Order: sequence, then C-alpha cells, then structure tokens
Amino acid sequence: MSLLWVVLLCFTPTLELRAGIPYALLVEHWNPWMGGAVGIAANTALAPVVWLFLDKVMHLFLHIEPIRKVYDWAAARSVNKLEPYVHKYGVLGLALFIGVPFPGTGVYSGCLAAWILKFKFREYMLASFLGCAIAGVLVTLAVASGNGAFHFLYKDMGAS
Repeated sequence: MSLLWVVLLCFTPTLELRAGIPYALLVEHWNPWMGGAVGIAANTALAPVVWLFLDKVMHLFLHIEPIRKVYDWAAARSVNKLEPYVHKYGVLGLALFIGVPFPGTGVYSGCLAAWILKFKFREYMLASFLGCAIAGVLVTLAVASGNGAFHFLYKDMGAS
C-alpha cells in the first residue's frame, strides 16, 4: 500500500517526486535507494501519459472556458520560464527545467512547454528522464542527509 501512495504522490501535479520521495523516506522509512528509484521511475512513467493527454485529449477540454483560462495561464507561465533555456541549451535546457525541484517545474509544466514549443516526443522523453533523474537525486540527497529540511512533511509519532 505504501508503494501506491508514493506513486500517487509522484503523479500529483505540483508535488511529483518532490513529495513522493520525502514521503517514502520519512513516513514509510524506505531505504533512500529504493525511495529515489521509485520516485524517479514513477515520475518518468508519468511523462508519456501527460504528453499523450496533451496531444490527443486536451483539445476537447479547451472548449470549456475555465479550463481554457487555466491552460492559457499555465502554458504562458511554463513557456516564459523555459524558452530562454531551450534556445540556449535545447533538450538539456528542458531537462534542467524539469529537474530543478522548485515549484512550477517538473514533468507537467515541462511537458506543456515542450509541447507548445514543438519538441519531438523523443526529445521530450529524453529530457524528462534526465530531469526526473536530476530531481530524484537532489531530493533524495536532501531528505536522506537528515538535515531536517523536510521534517514538516510528517508528524513525529513518537513525540507527545
């Protein structure tokens, strides 16, 4: 059951592996290697699903005005953040955008920007894998280092 929660957190927009890995390590007490690997794998597995949704289904939802407004806002935000890096570094710029574990970056926003900027699916997948690996390693190291930076994510059950 804990595997399901970790994967669901990694699939959740804005949370992704930035929440899945800390949950695995701090709440479920997984080995850092296992938590990092599952987080990276789950977030990477999400990439083609998001791409296919954008490519094949999203146009149906864009006829609904509130969805269209959110889409336009998210698309403009993602493209504005990513475009300078894409022009300078190409696929590596997209990978770094996906891989920097900050709010507003990740597989969802990276996919949206890549799709709008006309990346090929293969390029996006390569960037997603690299970006997920970068983010997964950074998050795993931060959480496993024991510096308490992610302590707010769980309740210490031993304290009274």
